[in-house]
Amino acid sequence: MPSVASSPASAPAADAVHATLLTWYDRHARRLPWRSPPGAAAPDPYHVWLSEIMLQQTTVAAVAPYYADFLARWPDVEALAAAPLDAVLTAWAGLGYYARARNLHRCAQVVAGDLGGRFPDSEAELRRLPGIGVYTAAAIAAIAFGRRAVVVDGNVERVVARLFQVETPLPTAKPELKALADRITPDQRAGDFAQAMMDLGATVCLPRQPKCLLCPLEERCQGRAAGVAPDLPRKLAKAPKPTRHAVAFWITGADGALLLRRRPEKGLLGGMMEVPSTPWREGAWDAAAAGAAAPLQADWRVLPGIVRHTFTHFHFEVTVWAARVDEAGAPEVAGRWVGLDALDGEALPTVMRKIIAHGMKQTATSPSGDSDG
Repeated sequence: MPSVASSPASAPAADAVHATLLTWYDRHARRLPWRSPPGAAAPDPYHVWLSEIMLQQTTVAAVAPYYADFLARWPDVEALAAAPLDAVLTAWAGLGYYARARNLHRCAQVVAGDLGGRFPDSEAELRRLPGIGVYTAAAIAAIAFGRRAVVVDGNVERVVARLFQVETPLPTAKPELKALADRITPDQRAGDFAQAMMDLGATVCLPRQPKCLLCPLEERCQGRAAGVAPDLPRKLAKAPKPTRHAVAFWITGADGALLLRRRPEKGLLGGMMEVPSTPWREGAWDAAAAGAAAPLQADWRVLPGIVRHTFTHFHFEVTVWAARVDEAGAPEVAGRWVGLDALDGEALPTVMRKIIAHGMKQTATSPSGDSDG
């Protein structure tokens, strides 16, 4: 049973909602580098696709410089398809959720190779491409091609939950919220409407302190009328995040180069470069177990401090062990040696850059460190 508090007779009228919101959007739309102005010709599908992939679980502020850099490097889908995967991963480093970068590259190759460089314009065809799910397909279809599509992200869910006073908690409410979003999505200017809903959620209908007095839909908002807008959408309590532990091995050669290796293509941080480490597990590592998991035998010393990082589903704590070895004497070690001054050119995720910063600091300042000075 739906949990919408208002009856159909008292629910916000679809025509009034989208007409009011589009008028607001024409005046207040955010100027974003991947957007066309309200009412203008649709933007380049490549630009829309690139921005939508980058924006998944990432803020506009974080995405903007990456988007500009990608366009400067690879101005069209053919150029991106021809780029080495490692170059794409390196350019993506720091943006997180690295499977997106691998799928981005695969998708570019499919579009450039199999589709003649043209993105399909329907949701069904877009969803067949690597890395494009339900939301992204709808967003591209609406924004790049003007198709009527129901585009629902976190901002849209919040607006709809408040507008219709949906009391069902997330994630259970997702189908209900999408059905209500479908009810108010217009046949014309669907792309502008989708972006208007996103902008309303991002700038006015904020998560904790909605600016209801500035909202164009204030008079039609059932949550506002009931005095519960700030509490919506309701969410089920989350279980606390577990903490995983690892030991990372800071291995330098006689010339100071650092040993890095590539992570498996599948899984967390797939295909990215890393400082070799033990497996990541919930239990802490003792010295014997960590030593057995090391990539080589060496005279290890434990560096002071712990590196901490938080992923979507868990916290991560890393102890760093350091050793200097003769590269020629360790030919069996998988990986490659990289000079410390060349690390910026490597596809290193944020957590690995934290480990490297820690290793560089501690080996430079420790009395028993590897510094030559």
